[in-house]
Amino acid sequence: MYCKVLSPFSISLSLVALLALRGDNEYVSTFQKINQDVLKNSRAYETLGEATSTIGHRLTGSINGTKAEQYAFNLLKKYGYTDVKYQPFEVESWMRDTVTLEVVPNKSDNFRSVPVVALAHSPVQARVNGAIVDVGNGLEEDFEAVKDQIKGKIALANIGLINGRPGQKNLHRSEKTALAIQYGATAIITVNQVPGNVLLTGTASVTGSLISIPAVNISKESGEEIRNWIKVDTDLHAIVDMRNVSKKIRARNVIATLPGKSDERIIIGGHLDSWDLATGATDNGLGSFTIMDIARAFKALKLKPKRTIDFVLFMGEEQGLLGSRQVVKELIKTKQVDKVKFMMNLDMTNNVQGMSVGGRDELIPFFQAVGEQIRKVDGNFANTVSSRAGLHSDHQPFMLEGIPTGAPAGRLAPNVFGCYHANCDKFNLINRDEMVNGVRFSAMLLYALANADELPAKKLDSYKTRDLLIAQGLKKELILGKDWKWAEN
Repeated sequence: MYCKVLSPFSISLSLVALLALRGDNEYVSTFQKINQDVLKNSRAYETLGEATSTIGHRLTGSINGTKAEQYAFNLLKKYGYTDVKYQPFEVESWMRDTVTLEVVPNKSDNFRSVPVVALAHSPVQARVNGAIVDVGNGLEEDFEAVKDQIKGKIALANIGLINGRPGQKNLHRSEKTALAIQYGATAIITVNQVPGNVLLTGTASVTGSLISIPAVNISKESGEEIRNWIKVDTDLHAIVDMRNVSKKIRARNVIATLPGKSDERIIIGGHLDSWDLATGATDNGLGSFTIMDIARAFKALKLKPKRTIDFVLFMGEEQGLLGSRQVVKELIKTKQVDKVKFMMNLDMTNNVQGMSVGGRDELIPFFQAVGEQIRKVDGNFANTVSSRAGLHSDHQPFMLEGIPTGAPAGRLAPNVFGCYHANCDKFNLINRDEMVNGVRFSAMLLYALANADELPAKKLDSYKTRDLLIAQGLKKELILGKDWKWAEN
């Protein structure tokens, strides 16, 4: 995947001038006000702590999910936003019930129960008994290598890449599941790579609808045990037995609007929903509660941006980007999609030190110039800017419409990142100072987007969007995910 970083010293005076409405000092002055307000008054850490302790997880379609929607709505109202609304949409809600995984030599009673969790959108009811076929990293080449063995069997695949080639690209768990289905497997067992018997969940569906085979996750340690057993028993079987719940429900995005001086729009969004194994403190409490605190700061400082800003809390991201797809659908329906000049996505955003833009290289000098102004407020800001496009978060539906997208770039400690989607994603992982850094620097980046005279990246037409996605190496993934809307020839 393409990535490019420019030195902070490579910015010309003409590019810096792009930032100003009335000169650079106007930006530095506003950045200083944002910085002072957030350092003194930020409530991001405190509101996230309150929500995780009083609501718990925020699974879309659950009672807790509804409580989270109401919490966000009330908080934005409390911060002074009169234009706060729910955007309802219907989704196929999925909730886990029971699941077991037993491993046994063929025609033997020597069962071994393995700790396991179901992956979302697995069937409502399934019981599968079959031989295990190790497909390694679960890439297309791995399935192709065992295509004569895998049909009617149970695939065993890594979530991450183990002993991958330099530059080799991984696939999402849903794409590996899609390949398992394509090659005729009857179930897929995914292996986590985080040590410590950590189980993680997530969707195994590329469309957000129920899949045809059961998909489960086991720990790194359990995966190693099964693979060692396969070495001495090549006919090792697994029995996957699960019950789940799926039904149509209505979920709600929460949107607060700060009117600007024009009808051009900047969308800053992140998903409010989480999985149900823990409280979703990092994924995506970090991003969504950072967004609400940025909204608080803008209102408290009475900022009047050039462009209108929509602060959006999406539901249903974890179950297939459902909320962000709904936002884009509504923008197209109301003929407002061309008014959106940029979508900033905050997903597990923490300790921000720069900006990552979605393959739009023309934005690199702009954000480097913004970063130089931020450094005048806080010299510790690293101002790293990179350009690469990825999938599987709420920027994706916007990117597919040619809208420039990006995300504030920060750092998560390895132990924190290892807990996303997992049973250890709890509030004790959150560092207040790092979360506040996410608020203040993301707020400054947002202010620059909302107030620049011109943004150097424009909305792409359909053909240029297609070419960008191909250049970024995303075509195959989008085809697997049934999100490729262009002819393949």
